[in-house]
Amino acid sequence: MAIRFVKQASLSAHTGESEVRDTVAQMLAEIEAGGEARAREYARKLDRWEGDIVVSRETIKAAGEQLSSQLRDDIAFAHRQVRDFARAQLDSMQEFDVELSSGLRAGQRLVPMSTAGCYVPGGRFAHVASALMSVTTARVAGVDQVIACSPTHPGRGVHPAILYTLDLAGADTVLALGGVQGVAALAFGLFTGHAAEILVGPGNQYVAEAKRLLYGRVGIDLFAGPTEVLVIADETADPRMVAIDLVGQAEHGPNSPAWLVSTSAELADQVLQEMPGLIADLPDANRASAEAAWRDYGEVVVVDTREEAVSESDRYAPEHLEVQAADLD
Repeated sequence: MAIRFVKQASLSAHTGESEVRDTVAQMLAEIEAGGEARAREYARKLDRWEGDIVVSRETIKAAGEQLSSQLRDDIAFAHRQVRDFARAQLDSMQEFDVELSSGLRAGQRLVPMSTAGCYVPGGRFAHVASALMSVTTARVAGVDQVIACSPTHPGRGVHPAILYTLDLAGADTVLALGGVQGVAALAFGLFTGHAAEILVGPGNQYVAEAKRLLYGRVGIDLFAGPTEVLVIADETADPRMVAIDLVGQAEHGPNSPAWLVSTSAELADQVLQEMPGLIADLPDANRASAEAAWRDYGEVVVVDTREEAVSESDRYAPEHLEVQAADLD
């Protein structure tokens, strides 16, 4: 039995962790002290955004008109699915009251939070799914104020599909702010007067660190780091398909790990040969991210047995796991 690294990462998930923590802590302290003016400064400096922070109804309406009818229909379909599941989930939670002994009663009440802050990523892609899953769920739960924020693009603002989706899902206010300054605005109640009691939604390492540092002052959903994927593949897998799936995660960002664990040295070599060409075919920004991610974080491991493959997968504990093998069990 043996485990052999055909490609080993030079960096890990902990690389640069302290620098990110120090940067985010300083930004949060400055924005809390400087308020809306400091948040605007960071928007100008980091996102080159000079426009309004609170997105107007006119802008939201115009955003919907920019989308195709097919895209609006698709978003509406996804919204119904998320809403109906959220309603079923809420119905499964019951209030109760029980007398445990004479004069001693205990029970459970379901009390919605007053304000939810929903962060929706919007860098290279329009993450309408994040908008739907956070805002729709909060709305179904009965949260009084649902405030969302999303990164801007210079001269264009928040992506039209995100604005349309947030409005459809029921956001009360949308802030044209991303990154740490967006999270800070939600947590401190900037531009709305409603400080979030819970922060939800994924983001890059700076967004994740901001949520981590604010946890305790506000609730959060989870600590979400850079996206990652691991593929377990045997000799029956299609090496090009394995490579495509690895690239599909690596293009998310320069620190998005993509890992392959295979019982076939031949397949591992074929995947390594496919990766450069697939990365080269990506659009500029995606290509730069995938090149860095694969170079610095990508790993390919060859093992002798299925048991070793599973053990290695458990060691990585990836966010996304694919099994491309004859014996899936």
